[in-house]
Amino acid sequence: MKLTLKIWRQGGKYKGEFVTYELPNVNAHMSFLEMLDVLNEDLVSRREEPVAFEHDCREGICGTCSLVIDGRPHGPWKGTTTCQVHMRHYKDGDTIVIEPYRAKAFPVLKDLVVDRSALDRIIQAGGYVSVNTGQAQDANAIPVSQEDASKAFDSAACIGCGACVAACPNASGMLFTSAKVSHLAMLPQGHAERRKRVLAMVAQMDTEGFGQCSNVKACEAECPKEISVDNIARMNREYAAAVFTSETAM
Repeated sequence: MKLTLKIWRQGGKYKGEFVTYELPNVNAHMSFLEMLDVLNEDLVSRREEPVAFEHDCREGICGTCSLVIDGRPHGPWKGTTTCQVHMRHYKDGDTIVIEPYRAKAFPVLKDLVVDRSALDRIIQAGGYVSVNTGQAQDANAIPVSQEDASKAFDSAACIGCGACVAACPNASGMLFTSAKVSHLAMLPQGHAERRKRVLAMVAQMDTEGFGQCSNVKACEAECPKEISVDNIARMNREYAAAVFTSETAM
């Protein structure tokens, strides 16, 4: 099939603009990233600069392949990453607009590649357990209810791709941060630091320049792992409790 691609180019000779490319022979069995590989092979053969984009596992696991396709992070299909999008879902003659994530906290490095290290710094601020929890114990040594274990597992499914930030009109990092806060807050190993953790991670999130949540819920709709906005409500409760506890302790 023949496709027209309008791709954001930024860096080098490109100052930040959409460039149009024609692909005349796209195989319907290709993945979206394989289609971009074919484009880049063609550009290199013509001694032109290839389009920079990120990828790693290409199996929907890592979230590295973060692109905005026709205005939607990771493309138009629910619960999928960009690498899971296949060209058989497009029609001959379609025009596809491809651009990087747009957020103050995600500066564009080149073309479709953005710097998402702000998410790493939020994790570094408190998304871990640092207290000594002892050596590995039997699975049933620390009682965890099935409900809490399931919710913690669902929150831990977040792959940190940043689609929630790109989807939010305020470029909020609340869904990502709340998923990481919730994951540990619901497990016994994370209880000792839960107050300190949420205060530190929310503070870092604000420092990085993410916007505020306004309950649009676009983050949940576009998340490839379908992380629930219930995590945001849980984090708000954790944060309020932490602030109240710290104030009464003064």
